[in-house]
Amino acid sequence: MTRILSREQEIERSIFKTYKSVLWAPFLTAVNDYQLIQENDRIAVCISGGKDSMLMAKLFQLLQRHSDIPFELVFLMMDPGYTPENRKKIEENAALLQIPLTIFETNIFAVADIQKNKPCYLCARMRRGHLYNKAKELSCNKIALGHHLNDVIETTVMAMFWSSKLETIIPKSHSENFPGMELIRPMYCVREENIRNWCAANDLSFIQCACRFTEKNAQDESISKRQEVKKLLKELKKTNPEIEHNIFKALHAVQIESFPGYKANGKMHSFLENYEHFGKLISADEAEEAQRLKKPDES
Repeated sequence: MTRILSREQEIERSIFKTYKSVLWAPFLTAVNDYQLIQENDRIAVCISGGKDSMLMAKLFQLLQRHSDIPFELVFLMMDPGYTPENRKKIEENAALLQIPLTIFETNIFAVADIQKNKPCYLCARMRRGHLYNKAKELSCNKIALGHHLNDVIETTVMAMFWSSKLETIIPKSHSENFPGMELIRPMYCVREENIRNWCAANDLSFIQCACRFTEKNAQDESISKRQEVKKLLKELKKTNPEIEHNIFKALHAVQIESFPGYKANGKMHSFLENYEHFGKLISADEAEEAQRLKKPDES
C-alpha cells in the first residue's frame, strides 16, 4: 500500500531527494567546515518571511532531527511593521512548513521610512540589534541569518566597485555589542538559484523585502546596486559559467602577500612593512633550492 504524504512531508522529501546535493549537502558543508554549531547551542533562527530564511528554518529542523549533536532552536520572527497581508503570508507559510514561530513586534519600518539618507542601512542595523536583544532575552547564544552564496559574491563585488575595498561577509562572527553572542550563516554555501528552483518545484511563494522604501521605489531598478551586480554577474556567466564558483573560491584563497595594502584589526598595513623580510625569505629559499639541485661533481 502506497503511503500518502502530506504537503509538508513532500516538501521535506524534496530536500532529501531532488535537492539533496544542492541544498542539504551545501548546508551541511557550511555547518561542518565553518564549525557553526556546538553542543548545547541555543540558536535563534531568524525568520524574515523570505525564501532564504524559511528554507534555512526547515533545514535546521531536519538537522536537529538527524544530528548526534544536541542543540536547541527558537524560530524567531520580528515583525518590523509588515502589512497585514504580508504578516498573514508569513504565518501561513510557517504553518505549512510546520515551523513554530516566536513573534515579536517593532516599529523599524516606520523609523527607517522617514530617513532620507541610507534607510536600508539603518533598517538592517536596527533589525540586527533587535534580533540580538530578543535572542539574548530568550537565552540564545547564537542567531542564524539566511545569507546565501550569491549574497557573499554580490557583497564582494559591491564593496570593490562602490566602496573601494575588498570585503565580504563571513560564515560566523562574534557580536561587538552583545558579549557571548555569535552570528552564524549556515546558508553560506547554498546558491540562490537552487533555492528558487526548490520553491518553484514545491509551488511555494514567500514575501520579498516588504519594506515601505522598497515598495515606493519598486519601479526604479537603478536604486539597487545589488540588482545591478546580479545583472552583471548573469551577463558574465554567459561566457564564463564558473564565474560565481571562482569568486567564491577566491575568497577562501586570498594571497595577502600579493596585495599592496590591507586592513586588519582596524589598522591599515602596507606590503612595505614586510617587504625586506619577504625578500630575505625568498633569497634563502632560492639558495636552498640551488643547493639541492647542485650536481655532486660540482661540490
